[in-house]
Amino acid sequence: MEDNSRIFYGQASKYLAEKIATAYGKPLGNVVFNRFSDGEFQPSFEESIRGKDVFIVQSTFAPSDNLMELLMLVDAAKRASAKRIVAVVPYFGFARQDRKDKPRVAIGSKLVANLLTAAGISRLVTMDLHADQIQGFFEVPVDHLFASTLFTNYIKELNLPNPIMAAPDTGGTKRANAYAKHLDLDMAICYKHRKVANQVAEMILIGDVKGKDVILVDDIIDTAGTITKAADIMMERGASSVRALCTHAVLSGPAYERIEKSSLTELVVTDTIPLKQQSNKIKVIEVAHLFADVIKRIQNYESISSHFIIQG
Repeated sequence: MEDNSRIFYGQASKYLAEKIATAYGKPLGNVVFNRFSDGEFQPSFEESIRGKDVFIVQSTFAPSDNLMELLMLVDAAKRASAKRIVAVVPYFGFARQDRKDKPRVAIGSKLVANLLTAAGISRLVTMDLHADQIQGFFEVPVDHLFASTLFTNYIKELNLPNPIMAAPDTGGTKRANAYAKHLDLDMAICYKHRKVANQVAEMILIGDVKGKDVILVDDIIDTAGTITKAADIMMERGASSVRALCTHAVLSGPAYERIEKSSLTELVVTDTIPLKQQSNKIKVIEVAHLFADVIKRIQNYESISSHFIIQG
């Protein structure tokens, strides 16, 4: 089958798009971003994409310009008569706003889904959504990938003497349980209570971690308050070591300082979001080969279900 695809990028994810294109085996498409003095910008495809399958790589982490840039790239591709427009959004921002958790608030992830659909995407490829139900917010196919495909291999390579999976909060129980079942490990859970966003008021440990090598797993680490508090509690309860796996390293505010001062042996993340600074405690696992393979399968109308070993 003739390869009729082109891979383009938004500025925030150019670093990742380059890796994906290399893994796929073709150069990045030519796109430029013109910026006006007041901050307004205009993306432009500098090559014909008429009748092509266009894959646009752009995560939508802060600032919101990244989302606007993706929307404008999709619109430009639609107006340039692309055959299919696939938004490759490794980190789907606003995913924490998946429901009304109090009166008079927006459901941000639904709004973003509406915007992307209205802009003209044919398909979405993303990784570890904060809430699985976000897939249902779209009226186009969603390929929801899982970093567990990469993390499970890393866990096995560690060859820990007495490992146990753990969830840093009750919201991550399903995810930790999926890992525990696949790896045939026991599981512990932390229960946290927040009074305000990004601030943990109290935390309770459920499960026995004494003498265990704890592996915490989460989809997002923002200010790192939850994950570091969980790690400290695990060590206080007699754990031999505590490490954490996290797909999206948002790492805002005091996150890096908290990680450095915490009981964590290491924090393993993917490169869906670029690190703002380096840390001896943070190890990055690349996702480019996974996304490149999925793009190739979409282009060839092949199944991607082999990548869903663990869903959680």
